[in-house]
Amino acid sequence: MRIKGLIAATFSTFKEDGSVDLSLIPALVEKLIGDGVQGVFICGTNGEGPNLTIEERMAITEAYVKAVNKRCLVLVHVGHPSIADARKLAAHAKAAGADAISAVAAFYFKPTSANNLVDCMAEIASAAPDMPFYYYHIPVMTGVALDLLEFLRLAETRIPNLAGIKYTAATLHEYQACLNYKNGKYDILYGYDELLLSALAVGAQGAIGSTYTFAAPLYLKLMAYFREGKLPEARQMQLHAVNMIRCLSRFGPIPTQKTILKLLGTNLGPCRLPLVSLSAQQEQEISRYLDEIKFAEVLQSVAQGTAVNHK
Repeated sequence: MRIKGLIAATFSTFKEDGSVDLSLIPALVEKLIGDGVQGVFICGTNGEGPNLTIEERMAITEAYVKAVNKRCLVLVHVGHPSIADARKLAAHAKAAGADAISAVAAFYFKPTSANNLVDCMAEIASAAPDMPFYYYHIPVMTGVALDLLEFLRLAETRIPNLAGIKYTAATLHEYQACLNYKNGKYDILYGYDELLLSALAVGAQGAIGSTYTFAAPLYLKLMAYFREGKLPEARQMQLHAVNMIRCLSRFGPIPTQKTILKLLGTNLGPCRLPLVSLSAQQEQEISRYLDEIKFAEVLQSVAQGTAVNHK
């Protein structure tokens, strides 16, 4: 499996009482397909997968598969501290009609070596042996930062359905090495939106990211400029993205991004504890900042194909 372009790591959809709201998924899917993404990555970090029960995750998977109706890819995150539950989620994703599965390392009792990590991922992947499987590397969340070249070397014989890695880390030297492992044997998808241009420079073809849920046209323009050799223009697009991303740490990346979605017209509801949605005052602060950097104007300009010159 080879993915080129952008995969949107979608956000949770909750009602005000904290229950899952499946009714919001079809409209979100239509928006993303209209924005030009190649697929969705569901129930991951931004989808608050670890905050959901496995029954909720299964229902969300079914809702996305139905809404997408084979018009783009559906990648399902099945990672769980319990390997048994991760296997249930993997088998369900296959039965539901998803296109690929992915799993983070267990983040309570953590794998202690690349060999140990491969053992864990092999157990999960074998529950859906005909589905492409991506290891989800996100050490800032899991605390697991093992040698991924060693992981690939060990996994290629023990995980027959290994498609590649969702690589969410800033260590671009290791990312490049994984891209070039055995002449590019595996699909290594980059996961830090703020470093997309840098990842393209070392060979990235596909990326999975949260801000692609609401800013895909900006990043697609960045990728087009890069392919055309228009590096100053590509750098300007990346800077627009960086300026927006700089505000995500103010009140937490996920609640802030859900606020940005809301400000842009897509309300996906609150977050679930321990995450906390932004207050009205905090929302106003984010709104003011986005106005200062002319973020909505930039998005509109890119979507309409007009020049964007704001610094």
